[in-house]
Amino acid sequence: MSTDLQSRAINTIRFLSADGVQKANSGHPGLPMGTAAMAYTIWTRHLRHNPRNPKWSGRDRFVLSGGHGSMLLYSLLHLTGYDVSLDDLKNFRQWGSITPGHPEYGLTPGVEVTTGPLGQGFANGVGMAIAAVHLAATFNQRGHEIIDPFIYAIVTDGDLMEGVASEAASLAGHLSLGRLIYLYDDNHISIDGSTDLAFTEDRAVRFRSYGWQVLRVEDGNDVEAIDKAIQEAKAEPRPSLIMCRTIIGFGAPHRQGTQKAHGEPLGDEELNAAKDNLGWPKEPRFLIPEDVLEFYRKAVEKGRELEFDWKMRFDAYKRLHPALGAELQRRLEGKLPGDWKTALPGYSADPKGLSTRVASGQAINALAPKLPELLGGSADLAPSNNTKIDGAADFQKDSYSGRNFHFGVREHAMGSIVNGMAVFGGVIPYGATFLVFADYMRPAIRLAALSHYPSIFIFTHDSVGLGEDGPTHQPIEQLTSLRLIPNLVVLRPADANETAAAWRVAVERRNGPTVLALTRQNVPTLETRAPVEKGAYILKDFGTPEMILMASGSEVGLILAAAQSLADEGRGVRVVSFPSWELFEKQDEAYRELVLPKRLQKRLAVEAGATLGWERYAKSVIGIDHYGASAPAKVIFEKFGFTVENVVAKAKEL
Repeated sequence: MSTDLQSRAINTIRFLSADGVQKANSGHPGLPMGTAAMAYTIWTRHLRHNPRNPKWSGRDRFVLSGGHGSMLLYSLLHLTGYDVSLDDLKNFRQWGSITPGHPEYGLTPGVEVTTGPLGQGFANGVGMAIAAVHLAATFNQRGHEIIDPFIYAIVTDGDLMEGVASEAASLAGHLSLGRLIYLYDDNHISIDGSTDLAFTEDRAVRFRSYGWQVLRVEDGNDVEAIDKAIQEAKAEPRPSLIMCRTIIGFGAPHRQGTQKAHGEPLGDEELNAAKDNLGWPKEPRFLIPEDVLEFYRKAVEKGRELEFDWKMRFDAYKRLHPALGAELQRRLEGKLPGDWKTALPGYSADPKGLSTRVASGQAINALAPKLPELLGGSADLAPSNNTKIDGAADFQKDSYSGRNFHFGVREHAMGSIVNGMAVFGGVIPYGATFLVFADYMRPAIRLAALSHYPSIFIFTHDSVGLGEDGPTHQPIEQLTSLRLIPNLVVLRPADANETAAAWRVAVERRNGPTVLALTRQNVPTLETRAPVEKGAYILKDFGTPEMILMASGSEVGLILAAAQSLADEGRGVRVVSFPSWELFEKQDEAYRELVLPKRLQKRLAVEAGATLGWERYAKSVIGIDHYGASAPAKVIFEKFGFTVENVVAKAKEL
């Protein structure tokens, strides 16, 4: 390839990006202009992908962790032949476009994960690498390495400043995830100005201490040096950080190397000056020279060949290893075994019962033999969260086929890593911690919901019922705040049967994340079919109902006992178990009217958490709108009004 063509191919990326930002009068031109050579090198010399089949299972993955530079990615997708048109580039950041301000998974073909909140893409890539090495260790056979992707990313100063990236990098180094190759856009500029203002640590030393290989490229426009570093990284068993010294807004004579290049259009005058500076025609805007487009579009035929070769190798693998091949194909296609639901346990009524966290652990272990793709762990709380798969190995650098994960005390990274695993495919991952620490992973949960990742988040110790640990560990507002997140299904099961049913919902749900909120304390087991998938259901009618008592989780047993007391006094009471607001709202009006008929306006909700939101269903609420206390759970519940006597009294006031 001629030096001239290569130079113009790189400048095409720069100026498609800058033109898109200028036309939108909004966006971030600095990153695309500064990292164009890095992106060019990855996409034309290393990335295995098929623009005509963005979901090809054998592809490498590319993550633009600095998602604010999205025009870089959109330009690459258009140039290499994805279903992203020139008009799509011209509609950057506009209503109804597939080129939003930050990349969104599921919206734009070729976007692997949603990025923009800094550090998320970095951690998602770690999850992708974990899924890749797990599948490789489980299925690859000597001479038949069907699963062998690399995970490439462009990461920024902002990514490296975020705590989630530090958490994820530490774990990636511990696990020796050599499939990770991250190119660091080391431009020394953030929005406020020079990184000297707040970010002066030695990043190379830091990442070496994590267990990463660190390479340096002194000139981020030197394609050959970048290429050599990537080749070295691909041969390294550790994850690699390639520090590329770049210039933000490269080419813009008055803005390059300054914060002014970061997050605002260059302006016509500066944009034209940049084009003059790099020998690029001022007009037309969105120029793609014919020979440059022809060069980039070779990716289409090359992608077909790569996928065809992979399919041939996969077919040969399936002939030699038919059982493994069939299982791998099932998992890559996201299909579930036909009989997996039969593994879920059922429970007889038991007033002593068991905690729902224990029931969840039993469900995991019942499902594990039927669903070998089910795997996960907790943020250093496995014995408390009950997440361990009995008899399965730990996932470690010498046992990538293991199914029990030790995320360490890294809740935020755990959430983002689970998202990366979920979106990679072939696995059904879960991550667990205490419900109060959902706050530490809120950005990852929100992005899972926004992006429709099928992640499963397990939160135990779901109320003041955890007892003596006190208000620092007792969730009050967490359930309500999680219910506010669109496309997140929150399940708070009442007993062991509802917990098993909640796991059925979580496994089947492939278009968004699921939260299971589980008790530390024992709750009575209620003999019921537990139609949790309906969100709410009639647990029992005592006579002809004149009022409705409703609750979720551990308070369902309480309202059942209160209803019995009211019934003994001749009152007609309906008891409704309400494990999920979101699922109930998805039911048709007829079902919702069946459970909560409009004629029955005497309604009391009971939940050991914030009361906000229950007013849509109930006239009165017994809840907690203040912090808890340190005491045995039984004492706390009594002091805060979660007693049969108080529920009966409040019901009589309706």
